[in-house]
Amino acid sequence: MKVLLDTHVFIWLLEDAPQLSQRARDTFTNPDNELFFSAASYWEICIKISLGKLELASDWGKIVHRELAHNNIGWLAIEPEHMQGILSLPMHHRDPFDRLLIAQAACESMSILSADQHFSSYDIPVIW
Repeated sequence: MKVLLDTHVFIWLLEDAPQLSQRARDTFTNPDNELFFSAASYWEICIKISLGKLELASDWGKIVHRELAHNNIGWLAIEPEHMQGILSLPMHHRDPFDRLLIAQAACESMSILSADQHFSSYDIPVIW
């Protein structure tokens, strides 16, 4: 199964946060799953750090790249069809980063690993 990691889930996985469900942990560790991290999530992290809404270690960028490689997580670039996919999404969710992740998951036939309850309003498989 191809699985796109929501931004907060990726951060929680790095921190082994107690908010992670057992199903999320199992999905992450299942070698049969193909995991992906979106450029949109990296961008979201940068924006939130610059606004003071998120604090991570000063070398967080190196940590992210190391963990992507270590956990065999693929990089998902933002393609024009992903951005165009946003146009057909209903407005169940107003966060632009989440809307892009939803469009990417739909366009790439991926499930999305997220604790965000708004995601289940869309026609994509949500794992939590």
